[in-house]
This record gives sequence, C-alpha cells and structure tokens, in this order.
Amino acid sequence: MFAQWYIGGKNSTRRSTEQTDIARFWEAAQPPIYDGVVRSVATMPGREVTQNARLFAAVAQATDDALIAVFDAKYHYHFWRPVTAIRNGDLDGNDATEREPSWAPFIDTPMHPEYPCAHCIVSGAVGTVLHAEIGTGPMPTLTTPSPTAKGAARSWTTVDDFMQEVAQARIYAGVHYRTSTEVGTAMGKQIGALAVTKYLRPPK
Repeated sequence: MFAQWYIGGKNSTRRSTEQTDIARFWEAAQPPIYDGVVRSVATMPGREVTQNARLFAAVAQATDDALIAVFDAKYHYHFWRPVTAIRNGDLDGNDATEREPSWAPFIDTPMHPEYPCAHCIVSGAVGTVLHAEIGTGPMPTLTTPSPTAKGAARSWTTVDDFMQEVAQARIYAGVHYRTSTEVGTAMGKQIGALAVTKYLRPPK
C-alpha cells in the first residue's frame, strides 16, 4: 500500500500542524521565495557592495542552471506523481499494491513530471552558494516570507536546516517521493558548487 504517502494526503491525520504549515509555506514555486534567505547573508554587518553583487550573481546563475537541469531531467524520465501512482496502484505491476481512487495530495500537484524535485534542486544550489559564502564566519539567522503562507516568514539557524526543510515540505505536501527530493538536493549542490567556482570568488 501507499502508507508512506498518507502524511501528504489532503485529509491526512498523520501530518502535524507544523508539517502542514511547512507544506503550505513551500507551495510557493517561484525563485523569489529564496531571495530573503540570500538577503539574510547579504545584510550582515561589514559586507561590501561588490561582495554582495558577486553573491547575488552566483545565486542567480546557480538557480537558472538548476531550473534548466531539473526540467531537462523531468521530461527525460517523465515519472508519475504520487497522485497518479496512488490512484493507479493496481497498474504498477506490484500485486501488493491496490489503487486508492479518491486519494488527493495536500496541495495541487504541479503540472509537470515528478522526478527530480525542482524545489530541492534550487534550495540545494542556493544553500551550497551560501555555505561557501559564509564559510567559517558567523552564521546569520536565515529568514524569508512566503506568499502561499499569507506573507508569514520562516527562519533557520543553519543552511542545512533550510535545505532539509524544503525537501521535507514536498513530501508533506504529497507531491514528491523521498528519493526525488534526495536526488534533487544532490543535483542542486553540484550546480551550486560550479557557480561558486565560476562566479562567487573575486578575480585574482
């Protein structure tokens, strides 16, 4: 059965209030939701304009590359979303699964293939650039608001916590499998590392 997906169901009783809030927060799908996270670093005391210009350029490039890569992959693999898999569980070649025709995810399923997770690749790319920028320096509280949470903001004390929450949010929302979130985050980290090498460091 699809017990692991009950937490992402529209009427799930397993999903906590906080998990529901997280899923709703990250329903926002446009890259600007990450701007506040980057500004949390850019507004730290003592930073220079040129330093911030390189930071935002690196994040923008990493985000663009991440979105190109993830949609290329999505339409290459063309993998079904949980809502399709769960409603057609009798057609997957596994006798242990049954269809649940009335199952629905907590949020509306995006209108593109499931694998890999786009939110995760972007957060992985952004997070990797921020890791490199912060280095061993003081860690600011990362904060950003969300239009799908009525402008409410969420905060994280580490970059890893931020990236992990994005991945978890898509599971709580019922629109992704865990494997897809893990692969998406890993792809994003590789893309972010490339952006760090090419754009973040000042010229010698």
